[in-house]
Amino acid sequence: MAKVIQVENKAKVQSNQTTKGKSSSKKPLFRKTNYILMVVGVVLLGLGYILLSGGGSKDPDVFSDAIFDTRRLVVSPILIVLGLVIEIYAIMWHPKTPKE
Repeated sequence: MAKVIQVENKAKVQSNQTTKGKSSSKKPLFRKTNYILMVVGVVLLGLGYILLSGGGSKDPDVFSDAIFDTRRLVVSPILIVLGLVIEIYAIMWHPKTPKE
């Protein structure tokens, strides 16, 4: 009876080892396209934040209307939101692979 249990345990261990070997050859989580999209998103975010900066006055007693420029109120927030959307898409996107 003890030999039967030992043989069954060895069979289970061997089957677990073969499945572990198969799972170690996983496909990468991100592919080249994902990384390219991530870089594009980061560039758009950086450009948006750069366009958002500036517009201050050198004299704190004088008000500058440059902070209400179209570049700071419209273009920059659009670039920042677009960069965030691209980043989310780059992380979530997974190409379809043919079934084997």
